[in-house]
Amino acid sequence: MKKYLIAGFLFLALPTFINAQDIIPLYPEGIKNHIQSDETEEQNSDQILWISKVQTPTLEIYLPPKASAIQKAMIVLPGGGYEGLAYDWEGTEIAKWLNSNGIAAFVVKYRMPNSRSVETGRLAPLQDAQRAIRTVRKNAGEWNIDPHQIGVIGFSAGGHLASTLGTKFDYNDERYFDDKSIDTVSARPDFMALIYPVISMEASVTHMGSRNSLLGEDPEEKMIRLYSNELHVTDQTPPAFLVHSGDDDVVPIQNSLRFYEALQQHGIYAEMHIYPTGGHGYSLATTRGTEYLKTWPDRLIDWILSLP
Repeated sequence: MKKYLIAGFLFLALPTFINAQDIIPLYPEGIKNHIQSDETEEQNSDQILWISKVQTPTLEIYLPPKASAIQKAMIVLPGGGYEGLAYDWEGTEIAKWLNSNGIAAFVVKYRMPNSRSVETGRLAPLQDAQRAIRTVRKNAGEWNIDPHQIGVIGFSAGGHLASTLGTKFDYNDERYFDDKSIDTVSARPDFMALIYPVISMEASVTHMGSRNSLLGEDPEEKMIRLYSNELHVTDQTPPAFLVHSGDDDVVPIQNSLRFYEALQQHGIYAEMHIYPTGGHGYSLATTRGTEYLKTWPDRLIDWILSLP
């Protein structure tokens, strides 16, 4: 049964109460970068669980049995064009699959940049992703996780957020930094998996819907460059695994190609799988017509196990 633990003292005692599939707030002490509004969260489950207008960012926790746990974890960032979240399709289903491979998983319900309840829109998704990995790392011992084996996996716009976390993990806007102990925990992922990701904000290759939602319809050039993550790879960027399809007509393959090239230029351990067909949004490739791609999850597990 899912439990919403709100009170601060419960958060401090978190490890004692948490079991698999519990949900906790990311900011029990008060949400950062938040303003009051009449906006309310919306959920639609006609085909997949689609969540929009997120008000309270949360972490949904999936822990494998200790007997099969390999002490690795992944932060899961569903896609949705920064308009909403494909929460089960690219979130909880991914967490269950990771658990089946002994990996702990934490699905992030992160805020959208165009929410009326957010003060500075472009900062909210990254803040939520940073808080998610800090929460997991701080509680790693109690959750049977190696604090140096915490990765991130993101899909589509969630892939942009994951690569933003991987290239700007220490980015901080002092207006929203409270200097709490958890905010001093490292937010750097130890590895990242980017699945048909948006990477660049450059108009010729980006997904314009994601760009418009994140930066607005007429962003300044400096904002385009700041959130074009292929331009911000450094020697500190974590190892990366990429999957993309050549016929993706939603997020062009050039996003992954540019990022992989930047990783290579900086000597970052990386692996990329390019499929000639598959389109976009296939998740674990469990639906008819995507069988050709169904082995990419196996390749990811092999890659994770190859990491030092």
